[in-house]
Amino acid sequence: MDATSKFKDTLPTTPETLLMLLDRLHIAYVMHRHPPLRTVEDSKAHRDNMPGLHIKNLYLRDRKKQNFLLVVQEDRQIDMKSLNQKIGCERLSFGSAERLFEMLGVRPGAVSPLTLVNDPNQKVHLALDIALQTNETIYAHPLVNDMTLGIEGSHLQQFFAYTGHKVQWLDL
Repeated sequence: MDATSKFKDTLPTTPETLLMLLDRLHIAYVMHRHPPLRTVEDSKAHRDNMPGLHIKNLYLRDRKKQNFLLVVQEDRQIDMKSLNQKIGCERLSFGSAERLFEMLGVRPGAVSPLTLVNDPNQKVHLALDIALQTNETIYAHPLVNDMTLGIEGSHLQQFFAYTGHKVQWLDL
């Protein structure tokens, strides 16, 4: 299976359920539909009328089996060798597709901060690039990779408060 809306009914939370939650929380968003975006390069090719900050998201795991969601500005270079020191954990590696689905309820290509809706027990630690500490519009997939939501940074932080995830701000 892929990460498109075609398989949304196999997810623990559908994009429609997420949108209803955002509406209930009074979190404004602008939805964009597009072909499936699997990489930053794909995303850059489909950006008409999407000014703001675009992100990339990494699902990581350390030796102690702690899970992390790292969200950074899309062009930020990440030094994986020193990232664990900045986060304060053991050596990091990429989490498997199976573990990603188990922990955040999405498939590779649809990872975003909005996946935290599927982590009610806060088993995944959230680390954000300090460049995202803004009220600018930030773009994120709503659990599938053929849609993107534009959400103000402060509203995204309101979403994190709702899910119970504390943000660890990183100066990368």
